[in-house]
Parts: sequence; C-alpha cells; structure tokens
Amino acid sequence: MAIRLKNLNVGDLGKIIGFDQAGKAYRKRLLAMGLTPGTAFSVTRFAPLGDPVEIKLRGFSLSLRKDEAAVLLIEKL
Repeated sequence: MAIRLKNLNVGDLGKIIGFDQAGKAYRKRLLAMGLTPGTAFSVTRFAPLGDPVEIKLRGFSLSLRKDEAAVLLIEKL
C-alpha cells in the first residue's frame, strides 16, 4: 500500500515504490538525485514546520521540500 513521506516519523524506514502522476515536473529531478523505485531510506529529521524533510539513502543525506516529497509513493518497512 502506497503512503506519503509526510506519514512517516523520524527513524522510520521506507522504500520508494513509484511516483504520483501529478508530479511529472519533479520526477526527472528526483530520479537524478537517486530516488529510484526500490530504493530504501530512513527518515532522519523534519524541520520544525515540516519543510524540508531529511532522508538518508545510499550513504548520503538528502533534504526534500514538501512539494517534492509529495510526489513520492512510499512503502513503510
């Protein structure tokens, strides 16, 4: 079942399963940053107002804005 990144908590593990159809403008950008389907990650932290969110994947930390993160379809691990 696909959920959104905003539904995870700090310390949760997730796996990217795809991209929302409404986010075609961000899809290519996210793929270039290494956010490909099947990639596992952990949620490191949320900013005080929830934007941006920091995730750790493939050995590096990545910060995503709310609109970019909303495009990702996630499976909680």
